[in-house]
Amino acid sequence: MKRVLSYLKKEMMLTLSLLAAAIALIITPPSPQLVRDIDWHTLGTLLMMLCVLEGFKQENLLRPLVSLAGRLKRMTSLSLFLVFGVFFSSMFVTNDVSLIIFVPLTIMLFRDNGKEKYILPVISMENIAAVRGSLLTPFGSPQNLFLYGRAGVSAWHFMLHMLPLCAMSAVLLILFVFVLYRKSPKETISVSDGTMAWAPEGKVRRIGYFCLFILVLAVIVTRTDLWPWAIAVVLGVILALDRKLLLKVDYVLLVTFLCFFIFSSSIATNPGISGFLRKAVAGSEYWWSIGISQIISNVPATIVLYPFTENFAALIYGADTAGLVSLIGSLASVINYRIYVREYPGRGRAFIRVFTLVSWAFFLIVVVPGFLLSRWPFF
Repeated sequence: MKRVLSYLKKEMMLTLSLLAAAIALIITPPSPQLVRDIDWHTLGTLLMMLCVLEGFKQENLLRPLVSLAGRLKRMTSLSLFLVFGVFFSSMFVTNDVSLIIFVPLTIMLFRDNGKEKYILPVISMENIAAVRGSLLTPFGSPQNLFLYGRAGVSAWHFMLHMLPLCAMSAVLLILFVFVLYRKSPKETISVSDGTMAWAPEGKVRRIGYFCLFILVLAVIVTRTDLWPWAIAVVLGVILALDRKLLLKVDYVLLVTFLCFFIFSSSIATNPGISGFLRKAVAGSEYWWSIGISQIISNVPATIVLYPFTENFAALIYGADTAGLVSLIGSLASVINYRIYVREYPGRGRAFIRVFTLVSWAFFLIVVVPGFLLSRWPFF
């Protein structure tokens, strides 16, 4: 029991998600519908990406990014490269995937080159970059994908409405990076990729993991219904290449996501809660989506609030802003937290402190413009 309690204390987000799921199941008893309502597609996609990127880590497949980063001699340039790597990649491979790629790279580069004091503020800005970059495209985030499928508008129309928030966020991120290095704007860094050499005997595994990565991206972008087959392919290939890799995957993150989905599905099917939302949400979608997201995260909140929404723009702008308020506001933030505490056990509170400070500074700047833009009719 002591071991279990100690583990739950260390894994704060897992503990919170388990409590949320337990409370929801008390409010709304489990049923077959609950199992059907869980977003198995998202969980399956996350499983595939975690497996493949663990392979990237084992085989040093991020070496090209390290080599490119090695050409940048100043901390400002390197930080901008990493932050905007997340910003732009999140538009195409979703915000959670972009963080899974770039946050471990950031930690490795800064730790190996004596710049650990900058890790927390930079990965906090990468979190903002993931949340705000992904809002531009229909497939940049799960909530965008969900709402785009119900909006009945073209991708260009969708992106036009999201462009002002995205462009403003890009400018603010540049300012935030320069504020971070305001006392040492010319601070240098010397990145070496000597520890990232590719072993000749790993060539087959590297090719296999890269092909699996392309497969996972194709599943995400095409929104194919064949994703269960893709999971089978990914797991089968990894079993053939290196079955021990499956023991190193971050399954805690998968359980955390599952618990949050159980919570949101249980709440949405409760008649009393649904009746209250139907009366309260219409006309205040922007603030409701931000607020509810801090309890169940923005993807479940979007699904819960959509049936009661009259202002579509307010719902999507609020959901895409909610990730700046707290860790729970966006499941992408949970991923960021998880990656950090795996590298630095026991430093979860330090992460939350810096994350909250940086995110709230950004949130206070963008929340009012987002509200004003929500009056721009989406249809």
